[in-house]
Amino acid sequence: MTGTDGEILTLDEVAAYLKAGKWTVYRLAQKSEIPAFKLGGTWRFRRSELDRWIAESINKKKQEAS
Repeated sequence: MTGTDGEILTLDEVAAYLKAGKWTVYRLAQKSEIPAFKLGGTWRFRRSELDRWIAESINKKKQEAS
């Protein structure tokens, strides 16, 4: 894979990317509220899935506001 679409991020990188706390991201991953998978016991995140999740969350909020 090339580019950032297939990029795999760590929990620390996702926390920085979302400007959220590490424990918040960890909790969301545990509850399956954010797209994530475990690799060797540690959480990993695909950037493209995070971007899709963000876009869906924004669209959902817009629909609720209408």
